[in-house]
Amino acid sequence: MKKTLLTVWLTALAYLAQAQLYDPSAFDKKYDGLLKHPGVQIESAEAINQMYNFKFYEADKEFRWLRVRYPKHPMPYFMMGLAEWWKIVPNTDVTDYDNLCHAYMDSTIILAERLYDQSDNKLEPSFFLAAAYAFKGRLYSERKKWAKATLAGKNALKYFDKCKGNADFSPELLFGDGMYNYYSQWIPENYPILKPILMFFPKGNKQNGIRQLEKTANSAFYTRVEARYFLLQIYSMENQYDKAYEMAKYMSEQYPDNPFFERYYARSAFVQGRLAEAERISKNMLEKIARSQSGYEGVSGRTAAYILGYINQLFYKNLPEAKKYYQQSIDFARQTNATNAGYYWSSVLALGKIATEEKNYDQAQLYFKEVLDKSDRKSSQHKEAQKLLDEQKKARREERRKRRG
Repeated sequence: MKKTLLTVWLTALAYLAQAQLYDPSAFDKKYDGLLKHPGVQIESAEAINQMYNFKFYEADKEFRWLRVRYPKHPMPYFMMGLAEWWKIVPNTDVTDYDNLCHAYMDSTIILAERLYDQSDNKLEPSFFLAAAYAFKGRLYSERKKWAKATLAGKNALKYFDKCKGNADFSPELLFGDGMYNYYSQWIPENYPILKPILMFFPKGNKQNGIRQLEKTANSAFYTRVEARYFLLQIYSMENQYDKAYEMAKYMSEQYPDNPFFERYYARSAFVQGRLAEAERISKNMLEKIARSQSGYEGVSGRTAAYILGYINQLFYKNLPEAKKYYQQSIDFARQTNATNAGYYWSSVLALGKIATEEKNYDQAQLYFKEVLDKSDRKSSQHKEAQKLLDEQKKARREERRKRRG
């Protein structure tokens, strides 16, 4: 009897404590939207973490519960669409998730438009409209559907403009400013063909964009990880390798089963000369690929295998292991139709150098010719392959002369 009473008393105490900490109905009365709603943040935090750690089934259950609870709000649909996008992230050539991603973003847009028309607070629906159109544009650009990407981008910009300067309302709104400022300057610098399209858009400022994204990465809730995802790539593009390494390491530790963050961690550690770290992470990625873990496939594989080939060739001087890993990188590149990219060229070139070292000159020539055939003429791999092939031809001519002499 005493045990029963104690159990009832403890259960009641726990319930009261939970009610004091989080009463959903009380929050719903106080907040007219969901972006600043602490209760929704409490409910969605675990789901968001599961999503970024590639536990999509667990995340989806929570997002669907939010949809039941807030059926007329765009947020649950946006989060489900975001999950579909992250299934694409490890290998953006995969189109399996495109339709569902677009469908969820379209549902987000429909509900956000209704909310925009019915609500006095235009900032929250504007945020979801801007974000949904931005993700649609992002996916269209991956598929090189430039007209659709441009239209989606214009719609996103229209609503980003309504959010502009309102970071005091919610730090989430600063994300759009940062993205626009950076990429509106970066895109015409790197894709001159798109300049005529972008001439009608306001000018951006890359440095302001980086600062705004950094602020978002430190203060936002829903867009924090997205800001870090972009900053990771921006730091690498801007040759800020120390920052890229620190960000990649932190994000990989936070989400150890996220293939994108782990791949960037391996790459940035490798670039920084932190070879023990790069080796450990690369082996970990190959193990995850071998057991078909969610999100781990050929794109991560070609990176990891190349890093291990390089370390075995140049630091351990273990040429059989180096050849094994370089061939793995080549196989992964072929699986992912990436024979026109750096890891493939570098792996074939490395096998050519090893064949030369082993005095297997005919095989070495085949490797060097393959690099010349597949690589960009302006690339360092193409120039080096041409140089090594010329040197080898010259050496063989001299050998023949000596034999005749």
